[in-house]
Amino acid sequence: MHPVLKSLAAIVLLGSAVPLAVQAQIRPDMADWTTFYVPDFGTQIEYPAAIFAKDEGNSEKGIGRRFSTNDGSANLTIYSRANDARETPASYLRENLRVSRSTLDYERVTPTFFAISSVRQGMIFYSRCNFSTDAGGAIHCFDLVYPQQAKRAYDYVVTRVSRSLRPLESSQSATRGS
Repeated sequence: MHPVLKSLAAIVLLGSAVPLAVQAQIRPDMADWTTFYVPDFGTQIEYPAAIFAKDEGNSEKGIGRRFSTNDGSANLTIYSRANDARETPASYLRENLRVSRSTLDYERVTPTFFAISSVRQGMIFYSRCNFSTDAGGAIHCFDLVYPQQAKRAYDYVVTRVSRSLRPLESSQSATRGS
């Protein structure tokens, strides 16, 4: 093989090794999916505990937890908070979005939830919040940050986590303290 072709083949192989390693790390069939609850606000969500195995403590917003991958390359924050101001998904984004809407790569806003995503400095930022009337009008959210180069590997994770986010059934919801 010509030396230039050999070098090019090595570069291609090295460039594809990182995404393959990430894909192997987060294969959906190997993930240990766990249901996380925030009983104060009646939130439940499924997340891959085998992928986000490191508990980083309380979330910065609301009540919840922050998890990361063992190598720290991705993190997942799950939280809920009261919606005392009776915000809607649209009004919440207007008041709380820290980046210009023009920088969003994905934005879906309905009467009951919003989902947004953007890419910054090689990282994908995805957020979803569901707004409920149960449990005192709580807002149920998760934020997921992961490397852009691992997008394909994380697509399934984002979809499954997003679809699982919901309030507990009214009969299971805990009453919020004063």
